[in-house]
Amino acid sequence: MGVDRKMDEKTGTLRKQRGRASVVFENPPLIMAAASTVGKKEGDGPLGVFFDRVELDPMLGKKSWEEAESELQSRTAGLVIEKSGLSKEEIRYSFAGDLLAQLIATSFGNINLEIPMFGLYGACSTMGEGLGLGAMCVEGGFADHVLVGASSHFASAEKQFRFPLEYGNQRPYSATWTVTGCGAVIVSSGDCQGKEAPLAKITAVTTGKIVDMDFHDSMNMGAAMAPAAVDTLLRYLEATGRDITHWDKVVTGDLGFEGGELFCALVERHKVTVRDRYADCGQLIYDREAQDVHAGGSGCGCAGTVLSAYFLPLLQSGELRRILFLATGAMMSPDSVKQGENIPAVAHLIELCGETCGGNGHD
Repeated sequence: MGVDRKMDEKTGTLRKQRGRASVVFENPPLIMAAASTVGKKEGDGPLGVFFDRVELDPMLGKKSWEEAESELQSRTAGLVIEKSGLSKEEIRYSFAGDLLAQLIATSFGNINLEIPMFGLYGACSTMGEGLGLGAMCVEGGFADHVLVGASSHFASAEKQFRFPLEYGNQRPYSATWTVTGCGAVIVSSGDCQGKEAPLAKITAVTTGKIVDMDFHDSMNMGAAMAPAAVDTLLRYLEATGRDITHWDKVVTGDLGFEGGELFCALVERHKVTVRDRYADCGQLIYDREAQDVHAGGSGCGCAGTVLSAYFLPLLQSGELRRILFLATGAMMSPDSVKQGENIPAVAHLIELCGETCGGNGHD
C-alpha cells in the first residue's frame, strides 16, 4: 500500500503531515556534508577507518573532560563547514546538543562559530532530534543551510551520570560504553544543491513520544530505550502504509546488544520482522570481543558519528537506497535516578534515501 497523498483543502497542495507525528517532505532536504571526530578507543574499533579524525589525546589539550568535549564539538563543526564549501555566514542555524547539564559542551563549543543556535537535549537521541528539526526548518523555507551536530565523551558522561573514573567502579555486562565522539552534518534546501552530489536526502521524519515502561536500571540503557524505538517505528509504518521490506536497513542509535535484541523481539510481537535488515550504531562502533565495552556503545556521539561516517556514504554510493534511522534516548538525569524515578525514553525516526530513490522517496 502506498502513502495516502491527501490534498490540503485550504492551500490546494499535498499535505506533508502523516498520522499524529510524521512528516513526509515534498521537497526533501539534502545532507550535503558530514564530519566525524572520535577518540582512540573508537578509532581502534571496526569503523576506525571511516572516521574523519581520531583524537589520541582524550583531553584534546584541555584542562577538564567538559572542556575536551566542547573542543570535540568545535573541531567537528569546523570540519563539516569546511567540507561543505560554505562559509559560516551562509549557515543560518545550528541544531546541536550533548549529554551534559545545561548543554555546556555545546554552548562553549559553539561560541566561536557565531551561528544562531538551538541547543537540544534528547539524550542519546539528539542527532535524530536535530535532523528532524533541521529538515523541517529547511524544507519550510526558514533556512537554506543548517548545521546539525551531537557529541558525547566517555569521561564527562561517566562523571555526571555514573561514577568519576577515579572510583574504578565495576560495570555490569548490560552497561554500555559512552562513545567519545562528535558527528555533524550540513542540511540544505533541495533548491541549493551544489557541485557535489548530496550524501542523502531526508524524505520523512517521525517525532518520538515519551515512553515510560516503569524501568529503573540505569546500567541497562538499551532495555530502557527499546520500547520507545518500537513505538516510533510502528507509528511510522502505520502513518505511511509501508511494509518494513521497503527499507534496506533499520538502524537504531545505541540500543547495543541488550537493547537491540529486545527491540527485535518486541517488534516481532506486532508481526513485523526487522532482524534481516537491522543494525545498531552501538553494536557496530566497537569490537565486543576485543574491546571492553560490554553491551556496546552509547551516547549522543555514537549515533552521530556512525551515521556521519558509515551510513551516509553507503547511501551516497548507492550500496544502500533507503534506511530508517531511529535515534534513541533515555530521558533521565542524575537527580531523577537518585530519587528512584523511572527512566522514560524517546526515539526519533529519520528516513534517509540515496539519489537512486528519485523524487521524495514516497512517489
